[in-house]
Amino acid sequence: MVALNPFPRRSYTDGPTPLEHLPRLSAELGGPQIWIKRDDRLGLAQGGNKTRKLEFLVADALSKGADALITVGGVQSNHCRLTLAAARAEGLDCHLIVEEDLGPEGVGLGPAGANPPEFTGNFLLFDLLGADSVRVLGNGSDLLGEAEALAESLRAQGKSPYVIPVGGSNPIGALGYVDCAHEMLTQFAEAVLQPTNIVTPSGSAGMQAGLIVGLHAAGSDIPVVGINVSRSRVDQEPKISDLVDSTAHLLDLTPVPRERTVALGDYVGTGYALPTPGMTEAVRLIARTEGILLDPVYTGKAAAGLIDLVRQGRFGTDDTVVFIHSGGVPGLYARTQAFA
Repeated sequence: MVALNPFPRRSYTDGPTPLEHLPRLSAELGGPQIWIKRDDRLGLAQGGNKTRKLEFLVADALSKGADALITVGGVQSNHCRLTLAAARAEGLDCHLIVEEDLGPEGVGLGPAGANPPEFTGNFLLFDLLGADSVRVLGNGSDLLGEAEALAESLRAQGKSPYVIPVGGSNPIGALGYVDCAHEMLTQFAEAVLQPTNIVTPSGSAGMQAGLIVGLHAAGSDIPVVGINVSRSRVDQEPKISDLVDSTAHLLDLTPVPRERTVALGDYVGTGYALPTPGMTEAVRLIARTEGILLDPVYTGKAAAGLIDLVRQGRFGTDDTVVFIHSGGVPGLYARTQAFA
């Protein structure tokens, strides 16, 4: 196991998140035994995988004397919600720069204001949690460039802002999932469980990269299969590999073999956050068999990928698959038309 104690860290969750067997889903699919890692139960407002990243990112910000956080994402960004919740827990200012959703066919709808966000889901929570500012830009805008410009403006006012990239996905943020890999290996040993695969949503890449690095550091060869939510395989895998390399370098580890990075792009549909029939089926199936809610953007599409891979025979009856629930359920209430 790699030592993470040299890195400053805050604590937002009381103990490990549950690892649960899904017997009814497993029986329904007639394939592998499926388990779920419940990172939807992480701390901060409504939980989700970004909480693990923020434990390291916010600690880094505080160690550098920051008094304000700036981050970016979509109008229904789980990461923005949790960054804002962490800022409230720490007494920091927080500024959000978000982009409008794509249109229903996966194309932009013109200039900013053409597709205004609805006051529901995470966008509602931005207001309830009292963001110091929320700026909504058109889809495809240079969000990080705008964040850096805002940081310069705040510095001119005597503030000390700290900019967090989309999804909290940089080497510091990925440490949260290096730690999660260690947590899961301990749980596997306690449950006398020998997973043959871990399946995870793959978006901004910090979660998958951190898991790959953490397993590599522990000498585990369990494959991590990413199900892409926004990009093709050819576009996503280099993004993950770059973050794997930079995170391993930060931890002074031996290089991670390139073949450890697998991210399937068959389940994105017409674009990020746009519904697919497989997603709606997966959300309904897991809700009705196990009483567990998934979100339509990340875990819904990843579960659709898992279900399809079982039906294709890629995961068979001799396999044990662990699915990562990355949270995001507030987004479900902003996308109800997908289930109408």
